Amino acid sequence: MIVRIEFQPVLTIAAKECRDRIRNRWALAVASVFTVFALAIAYFGAAQQGAVGLRNADVTIASLVSLVIYLVPLIALMLGYDAIVGERERGSLGLLMSLPVTRVELLLGKYLGLAAALAGSTLAGFGVVGVLLAIRFGAGALVHYAGFMASAVGLGLAFLSVSVLISVVAATRIGASGMAIVAWFGFVLVYDLVLLALLVALAGRLPSTVVPALLLFNPADAFRMVNIFGFADMARFYGLAAVVPRALANPLVQGSALVAWILVPLGIASWRFR
Repeated sequence: MIVRIEFQPVLTIAAKECRDRIRNRWALAVASVFTVFALAIAYFGAAQQGAVGLRNADVTIASLVSLVIYLVPLIALMLGYDAIVGERERGSLGLLMSLPVTRVELLLGKYLGLAAALAGSTLAGFGVVGVLLAIRFGAGALVHYAGFMASAVGLGLAFLSVSVLISVVAATRIGASGMAIVAWFGFVLVYDLVLLALLVALAGRLPSTVVPALLLFNPADAFRMVNIFGFADMARFYGLAAVVPRALANPLVQGSALVAWILVPLGIASWRFR
């Protein structure tokens, strides 16, 4: 079935959603959190090697990757988990559906508004470190760092899609918040432990391409791989250059997996909401 989408109502809903996040200081609070943590990690990230201070772009990105994997998915999930179920519980969903707007347009508008607020906060928060890198090491340092910020935004949008899907399928806000927390634990903490256990239990009996391919089924791991394989030195440092097949070590493949994590959950949410 072909779904017709009018973009004017989508943009109107998105603008309202984004303005609400700016008006209630949510965007400012998240940007401030990102700024404080990014500056702290960038400055003290090499303390275990006995050095403090701002290092080059590669070292700074390596220090910030772990921060992004833990913090950005949590914020994205908390941002979108009540996008639909919250409207339903407040009794305003019926009012919205009485307007000349389809369910897909409503869902897409809400997602784009939340995505704009999240992307703006992420870029503003991590952009401060980028400015300091440019001042310290020249504008050339921003090339890799800009790619890191773009992938951080992509990670946030992927988890925002997951949170919107949760909001569509959940019956209550409490249930949606619980599902969001479970999703964070599952993707960020449990998934890699399960893969490691599988690798140890089936040592030598798994094809060499299975585990690297399974990493792409987790947006957090896809983000990590994009940034690791974006720099040859980092790939060797993490010991992945020799174990990940060349086809999967391509940052374009890993970036495509991240894009798929944005589109697929959002597509399922649209289908379910219709």
